Amino acid sequence: MKRVILLVLCCCLLHLIAAGYHIIGGEIYYKTLGMNGDNTRYRYLITLKLYRDADFSCGDRQGCIDRFENPVVANVYRPNGEKVLASVYLYINRVVPLIDTLKNPCLSPQAQHLDVAFYNAVIELAPAPGGYYVASQRCCRGEKLANIYDSEHEGSTYYTVIPGTESRPNNNSAYFNKDTAIVICNKIPFTVDYAAFDEDGDSLTYNLCSALTDGTIANETNSATPPPYDKTVRYIPPYSGSNPMGGSPVIAVSAAGLITCTPDRPGKYVITVCVNEYDRVTKRLLGTHSKDILLTVFDCQTKIAAGFPPVLSNCSESPELQVAMPNYSVSGFTSTYYWDFGDGTDTTTDSKSIFFHQYPDTGVYKVKLVVNRYLTCRDSITGEVRNYPGLRAGFTSTGMCKGDPISFEDTSTYRYGKITSRIWDLGINNSIRLTGRNATYRFPKGDVYTISLTLQTDKQCEKTVTKNIRIYEIIPFAGNDTILARGQLMTMNGSGGDIYSWQPSTGLSDPTIANPVLNYNRDITFTLRVANREGCFSYDSIRVKYYKGPDIYIPTAFTPNGDGQNDRFRFIPVGIVYYRYFRIFNRWGQEIYSSTDFRNGWDGTVKGMPAPVDTYLWILQGTDLSGKDIQKKGTVTLIR
Repeated sequence: MKRVILLVLCCCLLHLIAAGYHIIGGEIYYKTLGMNGDNTRYRYLITLKLYRDADFSCGDRQGCIDRFENPVVANVYRPNGEKVLASVYLYINRVVPLIDTLKNPCLSPQAQHLDVAFYNAVIELAPAPGGYYVASQRCCRGEKLANIYDSEHEGSTYYTVIPGTESRPNNNSAYFNKDTAIVICNKIPFTVDYAAFDEDGDSLTYNLCSALTDGTIANETNSATPPPYDKTVRYIPPYSGSNPMGGSPVIAVSAAGLITCTPDRPGKYVITVCVNEYDRVTKRLLGTHSKDILLTVFDCQTKIAAGFPPVLSNCSESPELQVAMPNYSVSGFTSTYYWDFGDGTDTTTDSKSIFFHQYPDTGVYKVKLVVNRYLTCRDSITGEVRNYPGLRAGFTSTGMCKGDPISFEDTSTYRYGKITSRIWDLGINNSIRLTGRNATYRFPKGDVYTISLTLQTDKQCEKTVTKNIRIYEIIPFAGNDTILARGQLMTMNGSGGDIYSWQPSTGLSDPTIANPVLNYNRDITFTLRVANREGCFSYDSIRVKYYKGPDIYIPTAFTPNGDGQNDRFRFIPVGIVYYRYFRIFNRWGQEIYSSTDFRNGWDGTVKGMPAPVDTYLWILQGTDLSGKDIQKKGTVTLIR
């Protein structure tokens, strides 16, 4: 049971750890809700805001994460580090998407997609000298940040200070209420309104400050460390909290909370802004609040280039004269496109989507495309539209059997031109190509072939039509030549198709089936016609010889000289259904051959070497069709 609980706890912790990897910034703040029922403690609404990159891509270490963890943990401490409450669980109240798209006709399209999650919890704290720290700590920041070492191992600390009795324990903290995504382009000035809001109307000042880590180095768990919170992330020189992304001029925050900069290199940068909250009457510092966020600097520069094919041929099957106009331009998000169609008409579009233009007639038209016609970042290109549609490609085929001529007939038509070339590819490793309106070919084997017909026309149109055709091959089998004893029945073993016909029908129980029973007593040859349901057919034959028997016929000599005549010593069984052994011995009684395969026989060799001319002893035993054992022995002479 303990193991099960530990396993479940580990899985939950693993989710909390992994889900934190994609968080790119945040802040925590509070609002005083009043006293509790017995007027001994203040009630505070704690809000934690976390930001994530909604375009987060899979990282080498952090994998693919696409959701906020819920809940998250915060802890409450006294300034001396004493923890005063159990861990506080904050739950998501809402998630808001933040989207910005670069809308500049002279720059490449870029978009920044962020999500911000609002977590809430209500806590109660008695007023006390020195006040309280409320902190949420976590691992880890995004991968490969430009201004932080080993960023995927670097944690975050978000904290806020509730003033003590010596100040204003019923304060409402300042917070950054302007959540926005902004596309920032390298070498282009930008301004972000980072001003905070304070419900009490306190005085606010701003400065760039250092991002806080979670109190440990290379920590891979969400931490719970007490104040003071003064451990910062490890910035990569020359970056620092006061100069987190460089630039020319460098990044700065004004007294009104406006961040300005002209970046000098692309990348991802953690930026932290601190707001100092002063009591407007007493001028006492009530607390310093910070928020950090990831700013991505994109390389937005691009060379505006119009894109249209040098030659666009309308070879569509339909005879309609409208032409699909593609746009391959490299351009900005809000670029415009001026079209001169070469037929006396023009138009301007604001999208690169394909559209159709209706031409008045067939012909060749000069088309001009201008990107950003009235801007300095314009570009243009010309192309040619050859508008000769109505090319319909097709063919038919006749025949489907291997060995028969298969005919292909071109049925293509062309409304506004002439077909000048036809190339047939018969799907045999691109090795068989024929030309002409019609083509005929005998396929070497049954298979499915991919047949292609490619057309070329006098209007420089080309089109290919492809079909799969099946060629059927019949491989008939009537059975092996057989020797029978007179009066012995045999079941024929035809195969290879669907329809069978034996000729002649003499002695057969049914000449129209694959396996008729033969009852005959004279030598005969049968021809078997095998067909399939598609009408393809082929032939095979079988010879049946009859001997007096049952018996075994054995020659007295053989000549293994390789002339193809009498080269093997074998017996001829008649009415024998089982062979127990067939052995051959030399004159010294040594066995030199043993087999029960009467079709193969002895080839006159011993251990791969020619046996000498001599007389050899043989012996065999088998069982005939009546169950009687037959044993014979004798001699055979090997002659060379």
